[in-house]
Formats: sequence, C-alpha cells, structure tokens
Amino acid sequence: MPEEKTADQRPPSPLSLRRRDLLGSLAAVGAIGSVARAASAKASTSAAWDFIVVGAGVFGAWTAWNLQRRGNRVLLLDAWGPAHNRASSGGETRLIRTEYAGNELYTRWAWSSLAEWQDLSRRHELPIFHPTGALYIYPADGAKIDESVALQRSLGIPIEKLTRAQMATRWPQIDFDGIAVGVLQPTMGALMARRSVQNLVSDFVAAGGTYHELAVDPPRSDGGSLRTISGGGETLNAGRFVFACGPWLPKLFPEVVGGRIVPTRQDVFFFAPDAGDTRFQAPAMPAWVDVSSKDLHYGFPDIEARGFKIALDAHGPKYDPDVADRRVSDQSLADVRAYLARRFPALAKRPLAEGRVCQYENSDNGHLLIDRHPQWSNCWVVGGGSGHGFKHGPAVGRYVADLVLGSGRAEPDFTLAAHKVHG
Repeated sequence: MPEEKTADQRPPSPLSLRRRDLLGSLAAVGAIGSVARAASAKASTSAAWDFIVVGAGVFGAWTAWNLQRRGNRVLLLDAWGPAHNRASSGGETRLIRTEYAGNELYTRWAWSSLAEWQDLSRRHELPIFHPTGALYIYPADGAKIDESVALQRSLGIPIEKLTRAQMATRWPQIDFDGIAVGVLQPTMGALMARRSVQNLVSDFVAAGGTYHELAVDPPRSDGGSLRTISGGGETLNAGRFVFACGPWLPKLFPEVVGGRIVPTRQDVFFFAPDAGDTRFQAPAMPAWVDVSSKDLHYGFPDIEARGFKIALDAHGPKYDPDVADRRVSDQSLADVRAYLARRFPALAKRPLAEGRVCQYENSDNGHLLIDRHPQWSNCWVVGGGSGHGFKHGPAVGRYVADLVLGSGRAEPDFTLAAHKVHG
C-alpha cells in the first residue's frame, strides 16, 4: 500500500500492545465472558465511569477503544456479547472498499479505516483482513465512475479501471454479459466480522477497559442529562453515555430514533465450489459488487473454506431481531441460484453450504445517524449503518470520540434532523 500523506488519510496507529499481553484470539469469547463476570461486582452505582458505551458491535467497540486510549474510564456493555449471532456485526465477512460514487467523506473514512483494520489484524494470530481486492462491475461507463476513480487516485488509493475484455481475460469464471466497465481496488478486501470485533474488545479489556454483559432497559431521565442506566437489577452511572445498539436503537429510544432506523431482514448464502476448483478462491477471484443487477448483488470468494458468499443488497422486509427466526427463505435461495446461473454459471447447481439471516439498520438517506440526544446533553446515539457501515468502524470510533470529548465537528448528514421517519 502506498504511503499516505496526510493525517486525514491515515490516523495515528492504535496503541501497540505486546502479543503476550493480549487475550488469545481463539479464546476471545470465553475470556471476555470471564472478564464480564469478574467486572459484574464492580459495575454498580458505586462506580462512576467517565463513559458507558452500550452495544459491543463494530461502532460501540471502536468508540470504546478510542475513548479508553484517550485516558477515560470506559465501561462497554452488550446484552449477548461482542458481535453475537443476532448482531449486525456478527457473521463471517464484510467488504471494505473505497468505491463510493465520488462521496469524499466515505471514501476517506474507508481508506483511513483500512490502516487500523490492518493494524488490528497484525496484532492477532488469525487474520482479520484478507486482501482479496474489490471489483465493482458496471453496465455502462459514465462521468460518475471517472469522478470516483479520480477522487481515489487523488488520495493515493490504488485503483484500476478495466474494460469488459480485460475483466473476461482475468476472471473467465465470471460471465460479464451486460457489463461495460469495472473498477478494481486491489488493496481492499474482506474483513472477518465477528472475529475482528471480538478481538478488538479483547484488546480494549487488556488495555484497561471494562466489558460487562448486561441487557439495558430503555433509559429514563426527567432532567437535562442522563445520570444512570439500569438492567438486570443493576444500576450504573457515568458522566457520559454512548448508545451504539444497531437494530435495538429504535427500541431503546422510540421517540428520538424510532422509525428513523428501520431494521430489515437480509439473506446471505455460501455455496460449495467443486472439490479442487480454486477459481472461486482468493487470489483467483476478488470480492465483487454487481451494479448491473436489479437489486445489486455482491459477494466474496471462498475464504477460510467457508464457501463462495453471495448476498443481495436490496432491503428486505422489516425485521425484529429479538423474535424472528433466522432461516433463509426458499424463494431467496431460488432467486440467488437464478442469478448465479447468469453470472457465475459453474456455481449455479453447487450445494448450499450455509445460509444465514442478518439485518441492516437502514436510515432513510443511507447515511449514518450519529448525534447528541435532544434532551440529554451527555448522551449520544450512534447507528444507521444501512448495510455499509461496518468498514467505517475505526473512523466512526474516532469521530464519536471527538464529538463526545468536544473536539470534533458534526457532519450535517449524520444528525437527527437530517433523518426522516421512513419504512
């Protein structure tokens, strides 16, 4: 990766910790659970924290990590555990890419976040980032594509614009019918979602932060600030609070957030390539996004022998993560097989290795929702990942830490006022 020139392009490296001082990556979940049980007695009204961060997904974990690094006493809470199987940050992989249709903020954030994901990966035994490359394929060329490519090159991001013939030569296992051009980001790729968040929380604890498993009740306060939160018979107090609860934000703040964030069901599929067929593994194949498909399909090569992943970016039906079963639908499976027959014909009849149901938390405009609570001056809400937020975790953590510590500037598109009730 080329050297990045400015602080905007590459933030300061995270706190370096010796490997023997960290919790082992394979034991992360059990170790975090042990820490939570040990911390339970401390997490009471007698312990006044500088910050309590509610939600140990990607946004909450990186926020807690950044606040702790700046010398604050931070308690991180989650109802089920970091990146648990109902969280939007759970599951196997997430795409990190800088192709953002010329949106400078998200392009910069993705690029700067990549450096921190790589640092996190280097600190742990099992990889967190796989540099598969990321390929966008488009049905037509246009000025918007050129603007995005120019922006990325101006930031020093390696990028290639490819013709259909060039792509067909490099990746003959893909049928590029109906495709005019492609944009390849060779240094981008796949983030191991669950593993990365669990390891980050382990690092946070090893560096002096506290994690505690607790289901928090909807907060209440009659004054101009929030003093305590409660749940499971415990009451906790802090100077400031950050709620980064993904699809649970509307439930905790029905009046403030409510329908501004709408969780939707998203089916994800892993197909088993034929034995010995390496065409669908990295590095023979990149992660990819098909902008020509009606509802924008995307996927990953076979990583760590889990299978060829494919999903649909179109928002599914409304979804309650607390009560809904997580079984992929027969219709969704049939639809994705039809797509495979057109674009990846060698996989169309291969066995389904695994199916998963996750969720997006969609804002009406696709932007993140990060703002101070309108009644409580010491409380912030963080969410609205809208299916593309995971990659930005490190940048979100820095942004939120700057805001709550009074040194940051609010992005207008992220405010409550910029988000409408929808769905």
